[in-house]
Amino acid sequence: MAAAMGASSGSAMTSTAAGATTGAADATGVNSKEIHTYQAPWMVYGLAASLKEGSDYSFRYAIGSFIEEYSNKVMVVQLDESTGEFVTKGSFDHPYPTTNIQWAPKSLAARRDMLATTGDFLRLWEVKDSGQVDFVSLLNPNKNSEYCAPLTSFDWNLTDENMVGTSSIDTTCTIWDINVEKVRTQLIAHDKEVYDIAFATGKHIFGTVGSDGSLRLFDLRSLEHSTIMYESPDATPLLRLRWNLMDPNYIACVTMDSSTVIVLDIRMPATAAATLRTHTAAANCLAWAPHSSCHLCSGADDNQALIWDLASLPKSVEDPILAYGAEREINNLVWPRSNPDWVTVAFDDKLQVLRV
Repeated sequence: MAAAMGASSGSAMTSTAAGATTGAADATGVNSKEIHTYQAPWMVYGLAASLKEGSDYSFRYAIGSFIEEYSNKVMVVQLDESTGEFVTKGSFDHPYPTTNIQWAPKSLAARRDMLATTGDFLRLWEVKDSGQVDFVSLLNPNKNSEYCAPLTSFDWNLTDENMVGTSSIDTTCTIWDINVEKVRTQLIAHDKEVYDIAFATGKHIFGTVGSDGSLRLFDLRSLEHSTIMYESPDATPLLRLRWNLMDPNYIACVTMDSSTVIVLDIRMPATAAATLRTHTAAANCLAWAPHSSCHLCSGADDNQALIWDLASLPKSVEDPILAYGAEREINNLVWPRSNPDWVTVAFDDKLQVLRV
């Protein structure tokens, strides 16, 4: 794993070298240039950072509403770096809240700037430079019915731009070829609901977590078998997993209603390589650094975003190296590939971009 990261002099996050996170930086005590805030007209849950290359697409995000009714929204917003203010680029209606949003991999985005969303179905959208967002297609694996079991999440493979994998409450995962809008394969992945899916580097291996409390690995070249990499104590559901694409031996997970973050080394199944315990309320979201193999950011209901340095593994990791205190519970976060010196968090009706 790579060397440690330290807070820059203009960081929005506070060093926790002494192990104390009570001094986490917040929006009222930090140079405003190191924090940029967008206030949406609704609670923000879905969040994705654009992968398209070029300065015209820097600090561009898709955000999804969490409104407890059928009609929801997705907006495309971008930070105007000359003014420090966010600009709304486009928006569209979305049935139900999005369970996940992702931008197309940069290889596809160079030709066609697309978004994918999940909720009741997997949907594809095209974002025009004018800001207009066009609906492209709705992908339903059940050709015999107009209904589909709700989708909990999805992942867009970065190596094969046409491959998208979805997870569902009906225990299945579906791997799509979005170019031809056909199912490549569908499999029963868990004994109960599948809550998340993530591809490793390359185009063959993916992992899933679910309500049965297990993390499972699959190889598209050999789907007769899967490998149970980890099972949580008392079969507590695992909600999220994030694969470290800089060092694919490591996966991070969060457990339902738990303040701990679990880091797994797939070379040593069944036991956690690290258990990160500093959060004081349920952890909700994770993001690995896009430019470092040993840094992980976690967000939780304790209003904190914490950055961890895991370079010392397999030695224990006691405390994060940086912390930020938001105004409310952190629902989601991303660590953009296009802007690796910034972490973006979503809480309440706000999107905040923080200099690390």
